[in-house]
Amino acid sequence: MPGQRGGTTRTAVLTVAVALVVVVVGALAIAPLRPIATTLAIRFLNQFPSSGGPPAPIDAADTTGTRPGTLVSATTMPGVTRTIEGRQLRAARVVYRSTSGDTGAPTVVSGSVFTPKDAAPEGGWPVVAFGHGTLGIDPPCAPSLSPSLHNLVSVVRVLTGLGYAVALPDYQGLGVKGVHPYSDARTAGLNMIDAVRALRHTFGDVSENWAALGDSQGGGAAWAADEQARGYAPELRLVGAVASSPAADISGIVAKAEQGTLTTEQRPVMQAVVESLARLHPDLDRDDYRGFEARRHWDELSDCGAEGAYARAAAIRRIGPREFTPRTPEAAERLRGLLADWALPQQPLSAPLYVFYGGKDPFIDAEWTRSAIEQACALGGTVTIDFDPEGGHNPANALAMLDWIADRFAGRPAPDDC
Repeated sequence: MPGQRGGTTRTAVLTVAVALVVVVVGALAIAPLRPIATTLAIRFLNQFPSSGGPPAPIDAADTTGTRPGTLVSATTMPGVTRTIEGRQLRAARVVYRSTSGDTGAPTVVSGSVFTPKDAAPEGGWPVVAFGHGTLGIDPPCAPSLSPSLHNLVSVVRVLTGLGYAVALPDYQGLGVKGVHPYSDARTAGLNMIDAVRALRHTFGDVSENWAALGDSQGGGAAWAADEQARGYAPELRLVGAVASSPAADISGIVAKAEQGTLTTEQRPVMQAVVESLARLHPDLDRDDYRGFEARRHWDELSDCGAEGAYARAAAIRRIGPREFTPRTPEAAERLRGLLADWALPQQPLSAPLYVFYGGKDPFIDAEWTRSAIEQACALGGTVTIDFDPEGGHNPANALAMLDWIADRFAGRPAPDDC
């Protein structure tokens, strides 16, 4: 049973659960600061080629299809598998077909997929698709381009250690050419579903049973995947989705920008929202949403590279709460409408949903999440609610989430707090 592979004790599960949270914390911040040791390790790994050589095509991968989730390419990831965390993984960087949640148009996105090296259980490895938090909005910000998966390789190791195959989408516009629609959960959710399909086209012995797990931006992706799974991927069986501090509906950030009450953490979120929407809508004027300091440091805020980490942190400190006040009511209303179009929920859930959120989250106001949950319940569905009044953007540990996922794979009914 997933969660008990190899006689794993509850103490060991708690250890990996805590490790999962520690890694998630590093993935949540906008353009996060990498620890110096991590940066040096990445530079070392890039400087000295591994004995495994450069990435190579995976011959067994099926690249013959043309539908969403089929592969354009699948290659080995020696930069990942030569690390201590990745050496027990079968790993592939995949470029695969997906769908825009906005237009329904076909797209090509990238990601990475993993299975344990052990023999698969009967029926194949159950799958956990992991939606990462905000890492940036430019193509180089993709986890699949980083030897550490932008510090997410430990998350993959935790999940494979519990007996799961893992699909880790980069999201549209990250990792391959294109525009990343930041905070568009529908598109990220479709990318997540198609990453599961891409995993099954890459490696054998992978089950059609899967769960979604995500935090922050990825929490919104997991929630949206839950809503869309039944109609979009009927050949797969979604057992449930976990959304930790999900970016379900952040349209309220516009009112906070108008009032000058954006938290320090929400200011770079606002920058990423405006920049992403300006790329998608060329007639949207960035200067309608940024003051002098924000404009002066705009490019630094968009830089997700390790070399620009300290400049980003310094820029965030210089930008005050009124630097993103919309210039006119019309500009504010347009931005609010664009974000509302992306807001969740959009339709009833396909499978049970677990939502964690904190009363003191500095990124996503608790009221935004509470309202989205109420709407999801009204649409019909099973929602397990984990609210911590004193909590921030991250749960104290992920053990409850991992247990909840294991219970869904085991076929146990989910608690319904609607």
